[in-house]
Amino acid sequence: MTDIAIVAAVRTPVGSFRGAFAPLSAVDLGAAVVRGLLERCQLPAAAVDELIFGQVLTAGCGQNPARQTALRAGLPVDTPAVTVNLVCGSGLKAVQQAVQAIRCGDAGIVIAGGQESMSNAPYLMHGARDGLRFGHASLQDSMIQDGLWDAFNDYHMGITAENLADAFDISRERQDAFAASSQRKAAAAIAAGRFREEIVPVSVPQGKKPPRFVTDDEQPRPETSEQQLAQLRPAFRPADGSVTAGNAS
Repeated sequence: MTDIAIVAAVRTPVGSFRGAFAPLSAVDLGAAVVRGLLERCQLPAAAVDELIFGQVLTAGCGQNPARQTALRAGLPVDTPAVTVNLVCGSGLKAVQQAVQAIRCGDAGIVIAGGQESMSNAPYLMHGARDGLRFGHASLQDSMIQDGLWDAFNDYHMGITAENLADAFDISRERQDAFAASSQRKAAAAIAAGRFREEIVPVSVPQGKKPPRFVTDDEQPRPETSEQQLAQLRPAFRPADGSVTAGNAS
């Protein structure tokens, strides 16, 4: 059996919703990562046999976003690329498919990962194609519908978190404590430079001004305390829920 290894891994900084990366598409972010990976590995683009990227929110992104990423990053036009969707597991599924391709002898070097821009997920209007002749029409948020809504039980994935908290008896206090601890650990890791080698700086256009280079994660809030988290209202089950905007992710 062929030995298969992940020899390098990089990422962009993690952006906040409508934050620094809002002007950039998922393809922009993915291409920045691929270019950074090739540069750090000193690997010729022509040496890559395939690119496999996971992406959940593809509405309005154009055909096969992974293919767009490959070409924008400088991979040859004859290098195949495929977009996969396993919701939150899409990036890991891409890695799994890369392993399968190598093991089957279809590829030797594969770039696998994921890309996403929740900030750019469009709103949808069903029925507009047939003509909305009379009455009100509603917009549908593709970020929620395609990424955060359970298609089988017809509820938000936050309700799934509530169900799991009930099933495993995970109290609000334990969730808040874990969230506060996670914030502190993230801040400490950033201060110690733990993420520096894995992050690819991303250039963000600033109009007529020089571009801004984003190098750090936007998400961490090191000042977050358990006392502050305890003041937040449940986000998904208002009456008796335990999952809030502060401890949900």
